[in-house]
Amino acid sequence: MKNTALSAVHEALGAKMVPFAGYNMPVSYEGVNIEHETVRNGVGVFDVSHMGEFLITGPNALELIQKVTSNDAAKLVDGQAQYSCLPNADNGIVDDLIVYRLNEEKWLLVVNASNIEKDWNWISSHNTMGAEMRDLSEDYSLLAIQGPKAAEAMQSLTSVDLENIKFYTFEVADFAGIEHVIISATGYTGSGGFEIYCKNSEVAQIWEKVFEAGADWGIKPIGLAARDTLRLEMGYCLYGNDITDTTSPIEAGLGWITKFTKDFVNSENLKKEKERGPERRLVAFELNDRGIPRQGYDIVDGQGKTIGAVTSGTMSPSLGKGIGLGYVPTIMKDVGTQINIQIRKNAVPATIVKLPFYKG
Repeated sequence: MKNTALSAVHEALGAKMVPFAGYNMPVSYEGVNIEHETVRNGVGVFDVSHMGEFLITGPNALELIQKVTSNDAAKLVDGQAQYSCLPNADNGIVDDLIVYRLNEEKWLLVVNASNIEKDWNWISSHNTMGAEMRDLSEDYSLLAIQGPKAAEAMQSLTSVDLENIKFYTFEVADFAGIEHVIISATGYTGSGGFEIYCKNSEVAQIWEKVFEAGADWGIKPIGLAARDTLRLEMGYCLYGNDITDTTSPIEAGLGWITKFTKDFVNSENLKKEKERGPERRLVAFELNDRGIPRQGYDIVDGQGKTIGAVTSGTMSPSLGKGIGLGYVPTIMKDVGTQINIQIRKNAVPATIVKLPFYKG
């Protein structure tokens, strides 16, 4: 089990630690509902240093990124980021990721912790153009400072205007007394805020100063359990649940990051799937009655026939009702369609709804 540079800090704070993607990670401190509300209404800090970072450099860096990712990275300018995915050869997804353009020949790819080795091998196998690749995952830490009060609470720590860092842009600047950190607005909670990429040797100082600066705003450390409820309220996909190596970006509703203006791995087949329409679609649903949908629960029709499965589900702290994502036949994907979630012996009625669940 690997530790992040802050694992001992989390343990000292009384966090409940769990194994996650090979790392010893804090799942909660005070409890998921309290931590969830802290981020929705104030400001909280996640240690997400388990995430992977690959630096792709050189004159052929963009060519490699364009080949392995579904979105069009050529549209980015310095200081912009982009959500994308790595399609595999079988209409599935190797991983989803964020692509950061540092400059024309310097790019950062941020990938999921559980997929670091798989992604590295996949991208390397397509690097026929000789782009330079470095895996920085073991050397870098990542803090997500999330919530509507984040910019105000953190402004004293940096010379850049945090309010001017718009969604999916970033600055390389000073922060908490450290030079050249990436301050990015690519959050996963739907409540605003920033991510701070820094070296492992710098993160303890940044953590300490973040909590000093945020004290007047009631800043708190937040665990991975609340991260999951926050992202699910927004309908953001989680790799391993909602998207996998057997789900296509088209059926997962990620057509908006799948650009057929360029050639990329498996683009021909995905284009055909988009044109004919996928057989199933990822949908969002809310339970009409009490209950908590969980990953793996069957989705059934009015006759009790299984038509799909829940990929993510929880009791929404913001809405006070059960919410989830799951795949159903395309014919049943429309908002307002009635389905049932099989929770133990009960088929609990649910309604397909438009995302996000949480409107803010």
